[in-house]
Amino acid sequence: MDNTKFSVAMCVYGKDNPEWFEIAVESVLNQTVKPSEIVIVVDGPLTEELYLITEKLSSNKIFKIIRFPENRGHGEARRAGFEACSNELIAIMDADDISIPTRFEKQLKCFENNIDIVGGNIAEFIDDVNNVVGYRLVPQSDADIKQYLKKRCPFNQVTVMLRKTMYLQSGGYIDWYWDEDYFLWIRMLQNGATFMNIDEILVNVRVGKEMYQRRGGIKYFKSEKKLQKYMLKNKIIGLPTYVINVLKRLIVQVLLPNKLRGWVFKKFARNKNEFKKI
Repeated sequence: MDNTKFSVAMCVYGKDNPEWFEIAVESVLNQTVKPSEIVIVVDGPLTEELYLITEKLSSNKIFKIIRFPENRGHGEARRAGFEACSNELIAIMDADDISIPTRFEKQLKCFENNIDIVGGNIAEFIDDVNNVVGYRLVPQSDADIKQYLKKRCPFNQVTVMLRKTMYLQSGGYIDWYWDEDYFLWIRMLQNGATFMNIDEILVNVRVGKEMYQRRGGIKYFKSEKKLQKYMLKNKIIGLPTYVINVLKRLIVQVLLPNKLRGWVFKKFARNKNEFKKI
């Protein structure tokens, strides 16, 4: 699979950090197995510095730049990026994270086993890549992922590589506040997709000091509740699981104060122990 052509889909918008964006792009270019194209969707107006970076990238034939005149949001931007990708295999990358050098090499090998989507673990850091504040570890096997999906999102979106055919058959990205990725995995499950996560860190992810605390609020809760209702309606989960899932989200996302919510996320949704790195 090392000779297999694949695409990378990225999005950038006006509030992204130019230096971090360049580092993210470099982490994609400096892979042991390189993509044949990198599609970047510019989601609305950019700062002059970001604009100049994208102009410079467009002179390299590996890049395909798509520009939106106005900001349309992550769901629409990712959808446009996927539609523009010319290869069957597409890897997702964010504009401020860092893929480890062997990420694509390891993921490509997994597709030899009739897999539709391959993700992996992430290390979350603040400011410096060595200042890791947590790890989000996800289940590996198809069966475990599908069971986990009934309670929480089973993939770290920024680590995902998937088959475009299955993505399109499942309806692609649909705008859903904070959860367009989770909603996509659910519909891929309904469409019979085969899942896998590699039990290694694939991407180093930048987080802010207040990131965990922001995972809340009424709007966030309503979005998650609506997703749980979708799974209940489509018999992916039963009523008891629905009630438990919604109650947990109500407590953490609405009832807890911000600082306590941050502590809960770090304590129960992230692993602080040292994890093997590639």
